[in-house]
Amino acid sequence: MPIFTKKKLATLRTLLEASGFYRIFLTKLATGHYKFSARINGIDGSFILDTGASTSCVGLDRILQFSLFNEASEIKAAGAGATNMETQIARNNLFEIGKLKLSTTDFVLFDLSHVNLALSQAEEAPIDGIIGADVLKKYRAVIDYGRNCLYLKR
Repeated sequence: MPIFTKKKLATLRTLLEASGFYRIFLTKLATGHYKFSARINGIDGSFILDTGASTSCVGLDRILQFSLFNEASEIKAAGAGATNMETQIARNNLFEIGKLKLSTTDFVLFDLSHVNLALSQAEEAPIDGIIGADVLKKYRAVIDYGRNCLYLKR
């Protein structure tokens, strides 16, 4: 007896959008990272998605670009190829992806030059920040690697 019927099966997109998720297109880079555009405080920027990053961050050199109000932080940043880096924090920023306006978002600020150096060596454009697990968890992220899409719950 066949398990499947001739009824059309719902797609992941259909199920998620019907449940109030918002679809974001991702661009796969030569480095294997996924990149997307977003806005902080109304200013366009370029971000990579990093499920291994515990917090979302923006480069220290982008403080003025995004009109961030930075303050001292005792957090030390660590990542691939870099450890014990000094950081600052910018609290309560408006973060928007497409038409999706997320509630106020905090960003850790630190030197992303090592990330942008790796991207430039792969002939990719620099990024302004990294979106990590804090945002992904808060908005119940689902990543569709087959279709290069990220879904966030509104």
